[in-house]
Amino acid sequence: MAHISSAPQFTSISGVPIEPLYGPEQLANFDPARDLGDPGEFPYTRGIHRDMYRGKLWTIRQFSGFATPEETNRRYHYLLEHGQAGLSVAFDLPTLMGYDPDHPMSEGEVGKCGASICSLEDMEILFRGIPLGEVTVSMTINSPAAVLWAMYLAVAEKQAVDWQRLSGTLQNDILKEYIAQKEYIFPPRPSMRLVTDTIEFGARHTPRFNPISISGYHIREAGSTAAQELAFTLRDGIEYVDWALDRGMQIDEFAPRLSFFFNAHSDFFEEIAKYRAARKIWAHVMRERYAARNERSMKLRFHAQTAGCSLTWQQPYNNVVRTAWQAMSAVLGGAQSLHTNSLDEAYALPSEEAVTIALRTQQILAHETGVANTPDPLGGSYFIEKLTLDMEESANDYIRRIDQLGGMIPAIEAGFPQSEIASASYRYQREVEQGERVIVGANRFHSQEQQIEILQIDETAQRSQEEKLKRLRARRDRGAVQKSLDNLKRSAESTENTMPCIIDAVRAYATLGEICDALRHVFGAYTETTHL
Repeated sequence: MAHISSAPQFTSISGVPIEPLYGPEQLANFDPARDLGDPGEFPYTRGIHRDMYRGKLWTIRQFSGFATPEETNRRYHYLLEHGQAGLSVAFDLPTLMGYDPDHPMSEGEVGKCGASICSLEDMEILFRGIPLGEVTVSMTINSPAAVLWAMYLAVAEKQAVDWQRLSGTLQNDILKEYIAQKEYIFPPRPSMRLVTDTIEFGARHTPRFNPISISGYHIREAGSTAAQELAFTLRDGIEYVDWALDRGMQIDEFAPRLSFFFNAHSDFFEEIAKYRAARKIWAHVMRERYAARNERSMKLRFHAQTAGCSLTWQQPYNNVVRTAWQAMSAVLGGAQSLHTNSLDEAYALPSEEAVTIALRTQQILAHETGVANTPDPLGGSYFIEKLTLDMEESANDYIRRIDQLGGMIPAIEAGFPQSEIASASYRYQREVEQGERVIVGANRFHSQEQQIEILQIDETAQRSQEEKLKRLRARRDRGAVQKSLDNLKRSAESTENTMPCIIDAVRAYATLGEICDALRHVFGAYTETTHL
């Protein structure tokens, strides 16, 4: 019996079929004035600024943090000296989960995946010698975000920097934790209350600081398609807006400071279409769903990070090439800031040499390739415009389905986004394992494994942090600490904004674990229910 070969199937990395050729017939319903416009004009498909990078380059921001605050502070000074424009703080797992380094749950994890920060003293050390009024700072922290932000604000006070001058971003996106990353402490509704507290407090006290970065990055890392990443991220954004409006805020009071965080994955054109569709959808949501009047409320600003899940431990130098192309897609898609992953991150936190290569990747991209010369250089491409329209349609369909479920929290409780992501992740992994999707150096084009030096974090960091914490507890005013924690519990039991009480507790040198325990006492802790 003769072997019958089937024609090859061309799809995007998300499984979307790709036509043999794109031309005018694929854009029969495309209206350039309605769907495209000019850069800097509604619906901002081509970018939120008229000149884009001709006026100002994207912010080069490398995610960094490891071991103790002392060691991370040295890395920050190194990065700033080598041309980085903004800092991005990575915290270790105990910090992310609201535990002090001497808690039993912290054993073996202190400083391993980021910096260990448990008190105002640690935050002071982290930013020692770094002028917070001049450097933008992004902090990747979610469930205990209000506490870490309070520490940051208190450090600014100690530096005599007016909060009005502070510029940066707090990730603070708890919804994606329930959907994808699973680093939560409290149940969804009290967690949303804390996020809303930070949005309200930020709108009134830190006008240049983004109190939330609504994050699709981790949704994509969990295995979602590009359209799912876009849809669930934007619908999370809608949920945060609804909660802030229910608090009594006005849309244009806080929406200009909402920011987004997307993954820059490996399918070059699909990623560019995703970013363009994101701006268009958000502009229409702000204008038509919420009647925003301020143009800045309608402009979706986003940070991008290259795809950690695409990095391979096999042939790690291949990751330099992957990262460069992924970064290029983010720039051609109009990112406001960008992080490039290091070649060794499939093994460990990046070494100094690896992070320098990642930083140089962005600098070469910015200054040698010409990508900054004109806004949206791929605008008008039949292929790009069709991908953008299809991405918009698919994302809007998901948003409608979540609306029908009653919003994102009921959808999460029903397991809807989690199930959709799991199905997409299974499809992709099956394609990789069966060789249908090529991963160079992993499932095809094998060669002798490359040996690289990696950054090792031993248990010294935990011992150092435990000793420092012991000394802090011995010299602080215990009465002031207890009073601040009691006040925080009363605030959490009421409907008032918790941020002032959290800041007071931080100023008294209450620890992260003590503050989170006070909130656990009121809110309880969350345990996920498995959905089959």
